[in-house]
Amino acid sequence: MERELKPWPALWALVIGFFMILIDTTIVSVANPSIMEGLKLGNDYNAVIWVTSAYLLSYAVPLLITGRLGDRFGPKNIYLIGLVIFTLASAWCGFSGVMPGGGIGMLITARVVQGLGAALMTPQTMAVITRIFPPDRRGAAMGLWGAVAGVATLVGPLLGGILVDSLGWEWIFFINVPVGVVAFVLAMRLVPKLPTHSHSFDIVGVILSAAGMFLLVFGIQEGNTFDWNAGVWTMIVAGIVVLIAFVVWQAVNKKEPLLPLALFRDRNFSLSNGAITMVGFAVTCMSLPLVFYFQTVRGLTPTQSALMLAPTAIFSGVLAPFVGKIIDRVNPRYIATPGLLLFAIALFLYSRMLSPDISIWWLLIPSALMGIAMSGVWGPISTTATRNLPMNQAGAGSGVFNTTRQIGAVLGSASIAALIEGRLALDLPRTPGGAAPSEINAGAELPDFLHAGFTQAMAESLLLPAAVALVGAVIVAFWARPKPPAWGPRAAGAGEGGAAAPAGAAAPAGAAAPAGGELVGAPHGAHAAPVPADAVSHGAHAADAAPLTDARAGEEPPHGAHAAPVVD
Repeated sequence: MERELKPWPALWALVIGFFMILIDTTIVSVANPSIMEGLKLGNDYNAVIWVTSAYLLSYAVPLLITGRLGDRFGPKNIYLIGLVIFTLASAWCGFSGVMPGGGIGMLITARVVQGLGAALMTPQTMAVITRIFPPDRRGAAMGLWGAVAGVATLVGPLLGGILVDSLGWEWIFFINVPVGVVAFVLAMRLVPKLPTHSHSFDIVGVILSAAGMFLLVFGIQEGNTFDWNAGVWTMIVAGIVVLIAFVVWQAVNKKEPLLPLALFRDRNFSLSNGAITMVGFAVTCMSLPLVFYFQTVRGLTPTQSALMLAPTAIFSGVLAPFVGKIIDRVNPRYIATPGLLLFAIALFLYSRMLSPDISIWWLLIPSALMGIAMSGVWGPISTTATRNLPMNQAGAGSGVFNTTRQIGAVLGSASIAALIEGRLALDLPRTPGGAAPSEINAGAELPDFLHAGFTQAMAESLLLPAAVALVGAVIVAFWARPKPPAWGPRAAGAGEGGAAAPAGAAAPAGAAAPAGGELVGAPHGAHAAPVPADAVSHGAHAADAAPLTDARAGEEPPHGAHAAPVVD
């Protein structure tokens, strides 16, 4: 069966799975008390924290490798494999309390497998966007991708609260099973098989990157649990040393490295990775002080406290697609810089407004401002990061981008936990019974005499993500003006409706061919221009279409007025 590619349905099919795995990074937080009760853990908080930690760890560590797998074996194939693993592991998580030998150990193990599935899926979404949308039409697609990323991190606690309150903690995992089945069917039907690129796997690089990432992420994530003792710092330093050795190996490796350092020669790619690290940091750590304040000072339920952040999700989700359309027409710097500045202002406003007796409705104002801000953050950063990526490095670039985002999230989670604990120690008075602040259960409503000190601690903690968002604004302010797209209707040097050859690609007959990208012959037509090897044309003057065929790199796509079918 042959059909013509429709990029937008393909993108929608991918973001369903992407939305699901991002929700799972935050949905468990509101279910922790119920999990502790259901699995009879008593006061073993460290055990239940590992339900989230294990997922984040197994998600973050393999991202560099899984991005490369998409380049080698095809992003659709790797995405579908990851989706199957994630969906089956979700069912395993839900049944872990009732299976023979089940309990918290089985739940943590299932979460590790779930994180590996998520790591296989995530880089493929950006890689497919990079390869099926021309650079000058990628903004709207990345706007949708960014909206999904932003909304998912905020919907997680809300959805988790509703499911836990109504059906039980198991359903935060069971809900993934029907969603995963639908996502699999849609991806099989709508996502094209893209050309693969022959890659030799850098085994030494794989080992060094995995070991370094594990040591660094584990050390940062569990530092607070072990009071930042010498063992934790040894692990963090060892992780940094191993990652430095990994970078050195990538520089001296004469074969094909796991991480193409040449990607970082592009100024905007490097700056975008720094910016997404700041965003991942700020977004992850901003909600914890707010949720603690809403539940322990104002006495809200998990669902009610999540609803206080609903304006952020609503405004971000509604506005992001419109921002995406603007990205293709203006310099993204003029969108992302004000967006991150507004994000910082909203967090600072939260910090100034929090008090034990303020009307709860006033706090919806900074929540709405954050939503407006985030609509102008995710899309522009991801679009700028991928705009100049070579086709055969889409997976590697996506892996790097998602890795830095996850590192930011882990840093944010660890930093805000340490800061909150430190501020509580300073701002809370001792209880009448002499209990120290650390002995207070933050999940229960506090007595009135502790409200002022606890609120002050949460307000001061919010200044950290505000400062980090401000750093992100400074980073994106240094973006260079976007280069003309390498292919697409507005490509530099394109003829009437034509697409220019990618930078560094083989030139048309009679012109010198710079070293670099691989081209196929020009499409038929008087003004047609060469197109990338995994892009095809539709008609005489086209050549702005996305990569459509199942051909391997080097094979020429079909020609003709309406050629370039996709083979299921």
